[in-house]
Amino acid sequence: MAADFDRKLRLTAAAIGCGTCKELVAAFRGVDPTTPFDTGRAYKWLQGRARPREQRVYDDWAKVLDLGRPAGWLLDCDIDVFLDVVGARYALDRDTLLRRADAFGGPASGAGAPSVGGDRYLCGTYLTYSHAWSPYYSGRLIRGTLSISAPIARGRLAATYTEALPTGRVSVQGAVVAVARSLYLHLREPGSEVPLFMTLFHPTPPASVLAGFLCGATFVGHDQRPSATRILAARLPAATVPTPRTDRYLEAGESVAADLEAGGLRLAAPAEVDAQIAGFLADSPGGGLDQIDAPTYGGLVDLFDRLLIGRGAAA
Repeated sequence: MAADFDRKLRLTAAAIGCGTCKELVAAFRGVDPTTPFDTGRAYKWLQGRARPREQRVYDDWAKVLDLGRPAGWLLDCDIDVFLDVVGARYALDRDTLLRRADAFGGPASGAGAPSVGGDRYLCGTYLTYSHAWSPYYSGRLIRGTLSISAPIARGRLAATYTEALPTGRVSVQGAVVAVARSLYLHLREPGSEVPLFMTLFHPTPPASVLAGFLCGATFVGHDQRPSATRILAARLPAATVPTPRTDRYLEAGESVAADLEAGGLRLAAPAEVDAQIAGFLADSPGGGLDQIDAPTYGGLVDLFDRLLIGRGAAA
């Protein structure tokens, strides 16, 4: 099955400089004058209402995109990997590709496809604060950056979350799924496919703050502990662009309000901001962090292994 074919097709158009469906059809005809890729069917494919049945379409697609990859790879690869490879081939950064793909042929969400509608107000840059998972930084907060950009197709916003760790910079990307009163961010690291997951309240405009949970496993430590922490993301003014070097572990007791001000957010009452954020991040039985260590899990394994093996031996 062609995974995310409509989104990949829009990104193809963005990469090779097509602004309309007719221009994309012309590109296909340039590599195959008798291609089955015609305007009428292309509109449906771009809207996600159908997929090509003829293998020739996919073979022509591989020629048009010219990545040196077979059609099968284009069909099966993850959308984030596709973005990275296409961006590298055409010397375009992710944000540029996403913006062009969203603008291709008009609104990204066509008839029959879900639309983000007013959810575009979520687009922007947020400074994030959550509990450090690494046992080497126990009790400290980690400051990261969350960027939400316009959808590439079918009404889904794109998100990128970054952290600066002692072992290097981590960047995970994925889709923002809005369902009722919640936002779900399914994020993965390109290449390694390491996943992170956020579940957040769905804010109303102007989306000054996002809040919820960040789930995954430790990146830095002697074991990978399944972890969940409260996370808060404060929106920066539109003209503010944080530098990646400012992502870091905060010192114990360091003021989050002061860090926000250094990041470009003007605060009228820093002490109140510190108190509210500290209360939110710590307001749970685990102090805002829930983590399972290896000995706890090992005890369960030992118990149930003996039960299972014991039953097996008795049988």
